[in-house]
Amino acid sequence: MSYTPFKFFGKNIRGRDFIAGDIHGSFSALEVLLLRVNFDPERDRLFSVGDLIDRGPESHRVIEFLNYPWFHAIMGNHERMLLDSINSASIRDNWMRYNGGDWWKRIPTSMQPRIRQVIEHLPLAFEVTTNIGQVGIVHADIPTGMPWHKFVQSLYNDKDIADYALWSRNRYQYLRMSGRTTPVEGIALAVFGHTPVKNPMLNANVYYIDTGAALLNDDDLGKLTLLQIQPHMDLHQLDVRHDMPKYKKTA
Repeated sequence: MSYTPFKFFGKNIRGRDFIAGDIHGSFSALEVLLLRVNFDPERDRLFSVGDLIDRGPESHRVIEFLNYPWFHAIMGNHERMLLDSINSASIRDNWMRYNGGDWWKRIPTSMQPRIRQVIEHLPLAFEVTTNIGQVGIVHADIPTGMPWHKFVQSLYNDKDIADYALWSRNRYQYLRMSGRTTPVEGIALAVFGHTPVKNPMLNANVYYIDTGAALLNDDDLGKLTLLQIQPHMDLHQLDVRHDMPKYKKTA
């Protein structure tokens, strides 16, 4: 299977489209939230901003969800750490010790190659056609001032831009300082995860939807967010700490 960092999706004319914030191993919470919105796997689609794994209690279920035909995920920096840990003992130690990757040691070793194989083929960006226009999905960030089409082109041959898409918080930091950000040209809406926010944050045409589903020790976080983008915009949330009391922070 050849790797492509970008994938395009046409308009869903039969059902709804949703984007999930960073799941971080909280797959049972995701299932509860999907039940609440009456998600129909025959008609609806669910997109993920990445960071499916680490910190939460069910990271091993990532392979299950990536096999569902209605579930579409891009790569997050936590998936990147998993892949990079193969060839770097220091990255492996950092990932397991400080970034919630200790679940990897607890799963059967026979599962590990299959999980790696699926994760290494995750794209870095999606574009989805909706009634509001084109919606871009990226894990972390797009360089300020870079139009969407240029960003997508750069993903194919510029490692720095690929890393930016996975790791950067530059735009968010400027937004926090100044109260505004520059719109991403060439697209109706850009949806990011990566940076936990107390409430989903929309500024210009940039939407941050990581509300810290697995960060249950932070009173401002601990929520899983679903952003509906088709056929209209809507926002849905689950308070993981209160609605899923058996969940505990694991890293």
